[in-house]
Amino acid sequence: MMWILSFSSVVNLIWRAQVDVLRQLLRVFIRGAEGPPEKELSTPKTWTIMAALHSKPNFSNAQVVEMVARLFSLTPSEIRPFPSYDDQNFYVSCMEGGEYVLKIMNSEDSENPSMIEVQTFAMSVLHRNGLPAQTALPNAAGQLMSLEEMDCGHGVQKYMMVHPNLGLLDREKFVWSLSNVPQLEANLNILEGDPLEEIVKSVIHQYKTSVMPKRSNFRKCINHGDFNDLNVLVQLDESGGHRISGILDFGDMNNGYYIYELAIAIMYMMTEHPEPVEVGGPVLAGWESVLPLNETEKDCLYALVLSRFCQSMVIARHAVKKHPENEEYLMISSRRGVHILRQLWELGKEQVEKAWFQSATQFSDRL
Repeated sequence: MMWILSFSSVVNLIWRAQVDVLRQLLRVFIRGAEGPPEKELSTPKTWTIMAALHSKPNFSNAQVVEMVARLFSLTPSEIRPFPSYDDQNFYVSCMEGGEYVLKIMNSEDSENPSMIEVQTFAMSVLHRNGLPAQTALPNAAGQLMSLEEMDCGHGVQKYMMVHPNLGLLDREKFVWSLSNVPQLEANLNILEGDPLEEIVKSVIHQYKTSVMPKRSNFRKCINHGDFNDLNVLVQLDESGGHRISGILDFGDMNNGYYIYELAIAIMYMMTEHPEPVEVGGPVLAGWESVLPLNETEKDCLYALVLSRFCQSMVIARHAVKKHPENEEYLMISSRRGVHILRQLWELGKEQVEKAWFQSATQFSDRL
């Protein structure tokens, strides 16, 4: 069985849904930072290993110790698992010093090493320009990826990214892309008998009739695609606020639109707040302080946020059917999102947008 593997240095996972953090995040991915960080940030560095059958990796601690010693000439003193959706992640502390994350890619992604190369290149570009992205560490042979065969049980500036394989980011069948919401229809049987089924069907219909015809007016970009509470790291700054110290998980990168990043960020921030609808205002204020929305993007934001909730629920339940042993992690966002999706749908587009945009105006006055 074949696997691809990656290694990164560890930072604490802390998340705060605050405007200053959002503004930093957007500067990172829209115009770049306003200059290099005041001090070196503890950003993740990653080892990558790839896998070959269509399954989630299931490496043991003993196998990890052997690979780290053989591939990186390091001696693990502590190993513990980190949660993961499709891949397998380990925290690794080494006797020689340093703390790392070992990432073993799932078998399907391991069949496309060029895509992983592009993701690694994107992280490297951001890191070289002073932005807190994780970076891959080369192994003893100087390679950033290792293909392994093993039996494991089955200032404000723009940065141009030039890479011969950027075309790979046109992921037409990538189920997590907000361009592919209609693909959810193929798996709606997973919701059979659930009261949410009709809401999800209605959201997909709204997407097809109200978003798809207007996408030509969205501004294009390369999407990170997964700005959730586990993928953005922050630390306290000198003013008592928070600054971004790390951006993780580039596995969902795809060609898309700026508005998708905003919708995804709002959706995941809502799952962390006791009053979810209130989240949209400060997030919008942070976003528009860097990149104001055009009228079409404003009009489609509600449907896109709801669409991301639908993706989360349908894809997570489908994944649990395949990997019931990982249900607790797979359903984190989905469980929190059920009542929020219902609430947003019942309130309706007009009322939700009014709350978001009026609140955003109030927050903007403070920026």
